[in-house]
Amino acid sequence: MITIKPVKGTIDAVVKVPGSKSYTNRALITAALADGTSTITNALFSDDTKYMASSLNALGIPVDAHQNTSRFVVHGKRGSIPAAQGNLFVGNAGTAMRFLTAMLTLGNGIYEIDGVPRMRQRPIQDLLDGLQQLGADAVSKNNDGCPPVIVRAKGLQGGLTVVKGDLSSQYFSALLMTSPYAKKDVIIEVKGNLVSKRYVDMTVALMREFGVQIENHGYKRFIVKSGQRYQATNYEVEGDASAASYFFAAAAITGGKVRVVGIGSNSLQGDIHFVDVLKGMGCQVTVGSNWIEVQGGDLRGVDIDMGDMPDVVQTLAAVSVFAQGKTRVRNVKNMRIKETDRIAAVVNELRRMGISAVEDEDGFEIEPSPPCPAEIETYDDHRMAMSFALIGLRSSGITIKNPECIAKTFPDYFQRLEALRGGK
Repeated sequence: MITIKPVKGTIDAVVKVPGSKSYTNRALITAALADGTSTITNALFSDDTKYMASSLNALGIPVDAHQNTSRFVVHGKRGSIPAAQGNLFVGNAGTAMRFLTAMLTLGNGIYEIDGVPRMRQRPIQDLLDGLQQLGADAVSKNNDGCPPVIVRAKGLQGGLTVVKGDLSSQYFSALLMTSPYAKKDVIIEVKGNLVSKRYVDMTVALMREFGVQIENHGYKRFIVKSGQRYQATNYEVEGDASAASYFFAAAAITGGKVRVVGIGSNSLQGDIHFVDVLKGMGCQVTVGSNWIEVQGGDLRGVDIDMGDMPDVVQTLAAVSVFAQGKTRVRNVKNMRIKETDRIAAVVNELRRMGISAVEDEDGFEIEPSPPCPAEIETYDDHRMAMSFALIGLRSSGITIKNPECIAKTFPDYFQRLEALRGGK
Protein backbone atom coordinates (compact mmCIF):
# COMPACT_ATOMS: atom_id res chain seq x y z
CA MET A 1 0.00 0.00 0.00
CA ILE A 2 1.03 3.60 -0.51
CA THR A 3 -0.44 6.65 1.21
CA ILE A 4 -0.45 9.86 -0.81
CA LYS A 5 0.64 13.02 0.99
CA PRO A 6 -1.31 16.20 0.24
CA VAL A 7 0.63 18.91 -1.58
CA LYS A 8 1.73 21.93 0.45
CA GLY A 9 2.14 25.09 -1.55
CA THR A 10 1.72 25.30 -5.31
CA ILE A 11 2.73 22.85 -8.00
CA ASP A 12 4.73 24.40 -10.85
CA ALA A 13 6.32 21.57 -12.79
CA VAL A 14 7.54 20.39 -16.17
CA VAL A 15 7.00 16.67 -16.83
CA LYS A 16 8.09 14.33 -19.62
CA VAL A 17 5.81 11.31 -19.75
CA PRO A 18 6.75 7.88 -21.14
CA GLY A 19 6.12 6.97 -24.76
CA SER A 20 2.61 6.04 -25.81
CA LYS A 21 1.60 2.46 -25.06
CA SER A 22 -0.85 2.51 -27.96
CA TYR A 23 1.78 3.61 -30.47
CA THR A 24 4.49 1.33 -29.05
CA ASN A 25 2.39 -1.81 -29.41
CA ARG A 26 1.15 -0.81 -32.85
CA ALA A 27 4.71 -0.12 -33.97
CA LEU A 28 5.89 -3.49 -32.67
CA ILE A 29 3.26 -5.28 -34.76
CA THR A 30 3.89 -3.36 -37.97
CA ALA A 31 7.67 -3.59 -37.57
CA ALA A 32 7.36 -7.34 -37.02
CA LEU A 33 5.51 -7.65 -40.33
CA ALA A 34 7.84 -5.28 -42.18
CA ASP A 35 10.64 -6.06 -44.60
CA GLY A 36 13.88 -5.31 -42.73
CA THR A 37 14.99 -4.00 -39.36
CA SER A 38 13.08 -1.19 -37.65
CA THR A 39 14.09 0.84 -34.62
CA ILE A 40 11.36 2.13 -32.30
CA THR A 41 12.63 4.98 -30.12
CA ASN A 42 11.07 6.62 -27.03
CA ALA A 43 9.19 3.33 -26.69
CA LEU A 44 7.24 2.51 -23.56
CA PHE A 45 8.72 -0.25 -21.43
CA SER A 46 5.93 -1.64 -19.28
CA ASP A 47 4.20 -4.96 -18.68
CA ASP A 48 1.95 -4.51 -21.71
CA THR A 49 4.73 -3.79 -24.19
CA LYS A 50 7.01 -6.46 -22.72
CA TYR A 51 4.27 -9.05 -23.26
CA MET A 52 4.02 -7.94 -26.87
CA ALA A 53 7.78 -8.07 -27.45
CA SER A 54 8.19 -11.46 -25.76
CA SER A 55 5.32 -12.90 -27.82
CA LEU A 56 6.94 -11.74 -31.06
CA ASN A 57 10.23 -13.31 -29.99
CA ALA A 58 8.39 -16.56 -29.22
CA LEU A 59 7.01 -16.52 -32.76
CA GLY A 60 10.50 -16.30 -34.24
CA ILE A 61 10.45 -12.56 -34.92
CA PRO A 62 13.50 -11.16 -33.08
CA VAL A 63 12.86 -8.09 -30.93
CA ASP A 64 15.87 -6.61 -29.14
CA ALA A 65 14.85 -4.63 -26.06
CA HIS A 66 17.07 -1.75 -24.91
CA GLN A 67 15.24 -0.47 -21.86
CA ASN A 68 17.98 1.95 -20.78
CA THR A 69 17.54 3.88 -24.01
CA SER A 70 13.78 3.23 -24.40
CA ARG A 71 14.37 1.48 -27.71
CA PHE A 72 13.16 -1.67 -29.45
CA VAL A 73 14.94 -3.06 -32.50
CA VAL A 74 12.63 -5.32 -34.50
CA HIS A 75 13.84 -7.67 -37.22
CA GLY A 76 10.78 -7.93 -39.46
CA LYS A 77 9.90 -11.12 -41.32
CA ARG A 78 8.04 -9.77 -44.36
CA GLY A 79 4.59 -10.72 -43.15
CA SER A 80 5.49 -14.27 -42.24
CA ILE A 81 5.53 -15.99 -38.85
CA PRO A 82 8.54 -18.33 -38.59
CA ALA A 83 7.17 -20.44 -35.72
CA ALA A 84 4.72 -23.17 -36.74
CA GLN A 85 3.24 -23.30 -33.25
CA GLY A 86 3.17 -21.19 -30.14
CA ASN A 87 1.62 -20.79 -26.72
CA LEU A 88 1.58 -17.08 -25.95
CA PHE A 89 0.76 -15.40 -22.63
CA VAL A 90 -0.09 -11.69 -22.59
CA GLY A 91 -1.19 -11.07 -18.99
CA ASN A 92 -4.00 -8.51 -19.05
CA ALA A 93 -2.71 -6.64 -22.11
CA GLY A 94 -5.79 -6.11 -24.28
CA THR A 95 -3.88 -4.58 -27.19
CA ALA A 96 -1.43 -7.50 -27.28
CA MET A 97 -4.27 -10.05 -27.15
CA ARG A 98 -6.26 -8.45 -29.96
CA PHE A 99 -3.40 -7.39 -32.22
CA LEU A 100 -1.60 -10.72 -31.97
CA THR A 101 -4.79 -12.73 -32.54
CA ALA A 102 -5.22 -11.03 -35.92
CA MET A 103 -1.54 -11.24 -36.80
CA LEU A 104 -1.39 -14.99 -36.06
CA THR A 105 -3.81 -15.69 -38.90
CA LEU A 106 -0.96 -14.86 -41.31
CA GLY A 107 1.08 -17.83 -40.08
CA ASN A 108 1.07 -21.47 -41.03
CA GLY A 109 0.47 -23.49 -37.89
CA ILE A 110 -1.47 -23.72 -34.65
CA TYR A 111 -1.19 -21.03 -31.99
CA GLU A 112 -2.82 -20.41 -28.63
CA ILE A 113 -2.90 -17.07 -26.85
CA ASP A 114 -4.03 -16.66 -23.24
CA GLY A 115 -3.83 -14.26 -20.32
CA VAL A 116 -4.69 -13.72 -16.65
CA PRO A 117 -8.13 -14.69 -15.25
CA ARG A 118 -9.52 -11.20 -15.97
CA MET A 119 -8.43 -11.52 -19.62
CA ARG A 120 -10.52 -14.67 -19.83
CA GLN A 121 -13.54 -12.50 -19.03
CA ARG A 122 -12.84 -9.86 -21.67
CA PRO A 123 -14.79 -10.37 -24.91
CA ILE A 124 -13.03 -11.01 -28.20
CA GLN A 125 -15.76 -12.75 -30.19
CA ASP A 126 -16.46 -9.76 -32.45
CA LEU A 127 -12.84 -9.82 -33.60
CA LEU A 128 -12.94 -13.59 -34.09
CA ASP A 129 -16.12 -13.23 -36.15
CA GLY A 130 -14.43 -10.55 -38.24
CA LEU A 131 -11.41 -12.75 -38.90
CA GLN A 132 -13.57 -15.76 -39.74
CA GLN A 133 -15.37 -13.73 -42.40
CA LEU A 134 -11.93 -13.12 -43.95
CA GLY A 135 -11.24 -16.86 -44.10
CA ALA A 136 -9.40 -17.35 -40.81
CA ASP A 137 -9.83 -20.21 -38.34
CA ALA A 138 -9.70 -18.34 -35.03
CA VAL A 139 -11.91 -19.47 -32.14
CA SER A 140 -12.51 -19.05 -28.43
CA LYS A 141 -11.07 -22.21 -26.86
CA ASN A 142 -13.84 -22.41 -24.26
CA ASN A 143 -16.59 -21.33 -26.66
CA ASP A 144 -17.47 -18.38 -24.42
CA GLY A 145 -16.38 -15.55 -26.71
CA CYS A 146 -13.34 -14.79 -24.54
CA PRO A 147 -9.70 -15.88 -24.45
CA PRO A 148 -7.89 -18.20 -24.59
CA VAL A 149 -7.94 -18.06 -28.39
CA ILE A 150 -6.80 -20.81 -30.74
CA VAL A 151 -5.70 -19.86 -34.25
CA ARG A 152 -5.22 -22.58 -36.86
CA ALA A 153 -3.46 -20.47 -39.41
CA LYS A 154 -2.96 -20.93 -43.11
CA GLY A 155 -2.81 -17.31 -44.26
CA LEU A 156 -5.61 -14.78 -44.51
CA GLN A 157 -7.87 -14.86 -47.59
CA GLY A 158 -9.36 -11.35 -47.38
CA GLY A 159 -12.65 -10.07 -48.73
CA LEU A 160 -15.50 -8.38 -46.89
CA THR A 161 -16.01 -8.45 -43.12
CA VAL A 162 -18.67 -6.71 -41.05
CA VAL A 163 -17.86 -5.97 -37.40
CA LYS A 164 -19.86 -4.29 -34.65
CA GLY A 165 -18.33 -0.97 -33.69
CA ASP A 166 -19.72 -0.45 -30.19
CA LEU A 167 -17.35 -2.52 -28.03
CA SER A 168 -13.74 -1.84 -28.95
CA SER A 169 -11.88 0.05 -31.65
CA GLN A 170 -8.97 -2.34 -31.04
CA TYR A 171 -10.80 -4.99 -33.08
CA PHE A 172 -10.62 -2.65 -36.07
CA SER A 173 -7.00 -1.71 -35.46
CA ALA A 174 -6.12 -5.40 -35.28
CA LEU A 175 -7.87 -6.13 -38.57
CA LEU A 176 -6.38 -3.10 -40.31
CA MET A 177 -2.78 -3.82 -39.35
CA THR A 178 -3.01 -7.42 -40.55
CA SER A 179 -4.99 -6.79 -43.76
CA PRO A 180 -2.15 -5.71 -46.11
CA TYR A 181 -0.91 -9.31 -46.03
CA ALA A 182 -4.25 -10.89 -46.95
CA LYS A 183 -4.42 -12.62 -50.34
CA LYS A 184 -7.22 -10.33 -51.53
CA ASP A 185 -8.29 -6.77 -50.77
CA VAL A 186 -9.93 -6.37 -47.36
CA ILE A 187 -13.09 -4.35 -46.87
CA ILE A 188 -14.07 -3.75 -43.24
CA GLU A 189 -17.60 -2.47 -42.67
CA VAL A 190 -18.63 -1.02 -39.32
CA LYS A 191 -21.97 -2.16 -37.96
CA GLY A 192 -23.41 0.69 -35.88
CA ASN A 193 -21.20 3.49 -34.60
CA LEU A 194 -17.47 3.08 -34.04
CA VAL A 195 -16.25 3.92 -30.53
CA SER A 196 -12.88 5.56 -29.82
CA LYS A 197 -12.35 6.67 -33.42
CA ARG A 198 -9.11 8.47 -32.61
CA TYR A 199 -7.43 5.15 -31.86
CA VAL A 200 -8.26 4.01 -35.38
CA ASP A 201 -6.84 7.31 -36.69
CA MET A 202 -3.64 6.48 -34.82
CA THR A 203 -3.51 3.04 -36.42
CA VAL A 204 -4.04 4.43 -39.93
CA ALA A 205 -1.37 7.11 -39.39
CA LEU A 206 1.17 4.60 -38.09
CA MET A 207 0.52 2.21 -40.99
CA ARG A 208 1.18 5.13 -43.33
CA GLU A 209 4.53 5.74 -41.58
CA PHE A 210 5.44 2.13 -42.40
CA GLY A 211 4.36 2.53 -46.04
CA VAL A 212 0.76 1.21 -46.17
CA GLN A 213 -2.26 3.28 -47.21
CA ILE A 214 -5.83 2.83 -45.93
CA GLU A 215 -9.08 4.17 -47.33
CA ASN A 216 -11.38 5.45 -44.56
CA HIS A 217 -14.93 6.12 -45.72
CA GLY A 218 -16.43 8.08 -42.83
CA TYR A 219 -15.58 5.42 -40.22
CA LYS A 220 -18.22 3.21 -41.84
CA ARG A 221 -16.01 1.35 -44.29
CA PHE A 222 -12.25 0.80 -44.46
CA ILE A 223 -10.50 -0.60 -47.54
CA VAL A 224 -7.02 -2.12 -47.47
CA LYS A 225 -5.56 -2.99 -50.87
CA SER A 226 -3.79 -6.33 -51.01
CA GLY A 227 -0.14 -6.47 -51.98
CA GLN A 228 0.97 -3.53 -49.87
CA ARG A 229 3.92 -4.22 -47.57
CA TYR A 230 5.32 -2.51 -44.51
CA GLN A 231 8.82 -1.11 -44.94
CA ALA A 232 11.38 -1.00 -42.15
CA THR A 233 11.28 2.37 -40.42
CA ASN A 234 12.97 4.30 -37.66
CA TYR A 235 9.92 5.33 -35.68
CA GLU A 236 9.82 7.72 -32.72
CA VAL A 237 6.94 7.21 -30.30
CA GLU A 238 5.32 10.37 -28.98
CA GLY A 239 4.45 10.83 -25.31
CA ASP A 240 1.47 8.96 -23.90
CA ALA A 241 -1.61 11.19 -23.68
CA SER A 242 -3.32 8.90 -21.18
CA ALA A 243 -0.28 9.11 -18.90
CA ALA A 244 -0.17 12.87 -19.38
CA SER A 245 -3.76 13.16 -18.18
CA TYR A 246 -2.74 12.42 -14.59
CA PHE A 247 -0.38 15.38 -14.49
CA PHE A 248 -2.88 17.70 -16.13
CA ALA A 249 -5.38 16.54 -13.50
CA ALA A 250 -2.83 17.17 -10.74
CA ALA A 251 -2.65 20.81 -11.83
CA ALA A 252 -6.45 21.05 -11.87
CA ILE A 253 -6.90 19.45 -8.46
CA THR A 254 -4.21 21.48 -6.68
CA GLY A 255 -4.69 24.76 -8.51
CA GLY A 256 -1.11 24.52 -9.74
CA LYS A 257 0.58 24.54 -13.14
CA VAL A 258 2.02 21.57 -15.04
CA ARG A 259 3.60 21.50 -18.49
CA VAL A 260 3.95 18.12 -20.19
CA VAL A 261 6.58 17.94 -22.93
CA GLY A 262 6.83 15.36 -25.71
CA ILE A 263 3.25 15.68 -26.90
CA GLY A 264 1.49 18.63 -28.48
CA SER A 265 -0.90 20.11 -30.98
CA ASN A 266 -0.26 17.58 -33.75
CA SER A 267 -1.08 14.51 -31.67
CA LEU A 268 -3.76 12.13 -32.96
CA GLN A 269 -4.25 10.52 -29.56
CA GLY A 270 -7.85 10.99 -28.50
CA ASP A 271 -6.91 11.34 -24.84
CA ILE A 272 -5.11 14.59 -25.60
CA HIS A 273 -8.57 16.18 -25.63
CA PHE A 274 -8.81 15.62 -21.90
CA VAL A 275 -7.32 19.10 -21.61
CA ASP A 276 -10.41 20.44 -23.41
CA VAL A 277 -12.54 18.84 -20.70
CA LEU A 278 -10.40 20.53 -18.04
CA LYS A 279 -10.75 23.82 -19.87
CA GLY A 280 -14.52 23.41 -19.74
CA MET A 281 -14.22 22.81 -16.01
CA GLY A 282 -12.38 26.09 -15.45
CA CYS A 283 -8.69 25.43 -16.10
CA GLN A 284 -6.42 27.43 -18.39
CA VAL A 285 -4.86 25.39 -21.20
CA THR A 286 -1.96 26.39 -23.46
CA VAL A 287 -0.82 24.15 -26.31
CA GLY A 288 2.47 24.20 -28.21
CA SER A 289 3.83 21.99 -30.98
CA ASN A 290 5.59 19.70 -28.49
CA TRP A 291 4.09 20.61 -25.12
CA ILE A 292 0.81 21.25 -23.32
CA GLU A 293 0.36 23.25 -20.14
CA VAL A 294 -2.56 23.27 -17.70
CA GLN A 295 -3.12 25.88 -14.99
CA GLY A 296 -5.72 24.98 -12.36
CA GLY A 297 -8.68 27.24 -11.64
CA ASP A 298 -12.07 27.23 -9.94
CA LEU A 299 -13.50 23.90 -11.02
CA ARG A 300 -17.09 23.29 -12.05
CA GLY A 301 -18.83 20.03 -12.89
CA VAL A 302 -19.61 18.95 -16.45
CA ASP A 303 -22.09 16.77 -18.29
CA ILE A 304 -20.06 15.11 -21.01
CA ASP A 305 -19.88 12.32 -23.59
CA MET A 306 -16.51 10.60 -23.10
CA GLY A 307 -17.03 7.90 -25.73
CA ASP A 308 -13.90 8.87 -27.68
CA MET A 309 -11.59 8.93 -24.64
CA PRO A 310 -12.71 6.29 -22.12
CA ASP A 311 -9.20 5.76 -20.73
CA VAL A 312 -9.21 9.18 -19.05
CA VAL A 313 -12.67 8.86 -17.48
CA GLN A 314 -11.21 7.72 -14.15
CA THR A 315 -8.90 10.74 -14.22
CA LEU A 316 -11.93 12.96 -14.77
CA ALA A 317 -13.69 11.30 -11.84
CA ALA A 318 -10.79 12.28 -9.57
CA VAL A 319 -10.95 15.91 -10.73
CA SER A 320 -14.74 16.08 -10.40
CA VAL A 321 -14.50 15.35 -6.67
CA PHE A 322 -13.21 18.91 -6.20
CA ALA A 323 -15.58 20.70 -8.60
CA GLN A 324 -18.64 22.79 -7.84
CA GLY A 325 -21.74 20.96 -9.03
CA LYS A 326 -22.37 17.47 -10.37
CA THR A 327 -20.38 15.74 -13.06
CA ARG A 328 -22.15 13.34 -15.41
CA VAL A 329 -20.16 11.01 -17.69
CA ARG A 330 -21.97 9.36 -20.61
CA ASN A 331 -21.39 6.90 -23.47
CA VAL A 332 -18.60 4.85 -21.89
CA LYS A 333 -20.30 1.46 -21.66
CA ASN A 334 -17.17 -0.17 -23.08
CA MET A 335 -15.38 0.70 -19.81
CA ARG A 336 -17.08 -2.35 -18.36
CA ILE A 337 -14.87 -4.72 -20.39
CA LYS A 338 -11.54 -3.13 -19.53
CA GLU A 339 -9.06 -4.37 -16.89
CA THR A 340 -12.05 -4.30 -14.52
CA ASP A 341 -15.61 -3.00 -14.75
CA ARG A 342 -14.38 0.55 -14.50
CA ILE A 343 -17.81 2.15 -14.14
CA ALA A 344 -18.63 0.02 -11.10
CA ALA A 345 -15.11 0.43 -9.70
CA VAL A 346 -15.19 4.24 -9.88
CA VAL A 347 -18.54 4.41 -8.13
CA ASN A 348 -17.54 1.91 -5.44
CA GLU A 349 -14.32 3.71 -4.54
CA LEU A 350 -15.88 7.18 -4.53
CA ARG A 351 -18.50 5.90 -2.13
CA ARG A 352 -15.73 4.42 0.00
CA MET A 353 -14.50 8.02 0.46
CA GLY A 354 -17.99 9.18 1.39
CA ILE A 355 -18.72 10.80 -1.97
CA SER A 356 -22.14 10.39 -3.54
CA ALA A 357 -21.89 8.58 -6.88
CA VAL A 358 -24.54 6.84 -8.97
CA GLU A 359 -23.81 4.17 -11.58
CA ASP A 360 -25.64 4.10 -14.92
CA GLU A 361 -25.44 1.52 -17.67
CA ASP A 362 -23.18 3.74 -19.78
CA GLY A 363 -21.55 5.99 -17.18
CA PHE A 364 -22.00 7.60 -13.78
CA GLU A 365 -22.85 10.78 -11.91
CA ILE A 366 -20.79 12.32 -9.11
CA GLU A 367 -21.99 14.77 -6.46
CA PRO A 368 -18.76 16.27 -5.09
CA SER A 369 -17.94 16.59 -1.41
CA PRO A 370 -14.77 16.54 0.74
CA PRO A 371 -13.29 13.01 0.59
CA CYS A 372 -12.93 10.98 3.79
CA PRO A 373 -9.75 8.98 4.45
CA ALA A 374 -9.96 5.59 2.76
CA GLU A 375 -8.03 2.60 1.49
CA ILE A 376 -8.74 2.45 -2.22
CA GLU A 377 -9.22 -0.90 -3.96
CA THR A 378 -7.53 -0.94 -7.35
CA TYR A 379 -8.98 -4.18 -8.80
CA ASP A 380 -5.56 -4.83 -10.36
CA ASP A 381 -6.34 -1.91 -12.68
CA HIS A 382 -3.48 0.51 -13.28
CA ARG A 383 -5.81 3.40 -14.08
CA MET A 384 -7.75 3.02 -10.82
CA ALA A 385 -4.47 3.29 -8.89
CA MET A 386 -3.11 6.27 -10.81
CA SER A 387 -6.31 8.30 -10.98
CA PHE A 388 -7.46 7.84 -7.38
CA ALA A 389 -3.97 8.65 -6.10
CA LEU A 390 -4.55 12.17 -7.44
CA ILE A 391 -7.29 12.73 -4.86
CA GLY A 392 -4.63 12.32 -2.18
CA LEU A 393 -2.76 15.38 -3.49
CA ARG A 394 -5.45 17.51 -1.89
CA SER A 395 -7.14 15.28 0.70
CA SER A 396 -5.32 13.47 3.50
CA GLY A 397 -5.64 9.80 4.32
CA ILE A 398 -5.93 8.41 0.77
CA THR A 399 -4.15 5.05 0.58
CA ILE A 400 -3.78 3.04 -2.62
CA LYS A 401 -3.85 -0.75 -2.29
CA ASN A 402 -1.79 -2.89 -4.68
CA PRO A 403 0.02 0.11 -6.19
CA GLU A 404 2.27 -2.32 -8.10
CA CYS A 405 -0.47 -2.73 -10.73
CA ILE A 406 0.75 0.49 -12.38
CA ALA A 407 3.58 -1.56 -13.93
CA LYS A 408 1.10 -2.42 -16.68
CA THR A 409 1.68 0.95 -18.38
CA PHE A 410 3.59 3.38 -16.11
CA PRO A 411 6.07 1.63 -13.77
CA ASP A 412 7.56 4.77 -12.16
CA TYR A 413 4.30 6.72 -11.84
CA PHE A 414 4.42 7.27 -8.10
CA GLN A 415 8.00 8.58 -8.24
CA ARG A 416 6.93 11.03 -10.95
CA LEU A 417 3.90 12.08 -8.92
CA GLU A 418 6.09 12.69 -5.88
CA ALA A 419 8.51 14.75 -7.99
CA LEU A 420 5.72 17.28 -8.65
CA ARG A 421 6.22 18.61 -5.14
CA GLY A 422 9.67 19.85 -6.04
CA GLY A 423 8.66 21.13 -9.46
CA LYS A 424 10.99 18.59 -11.05
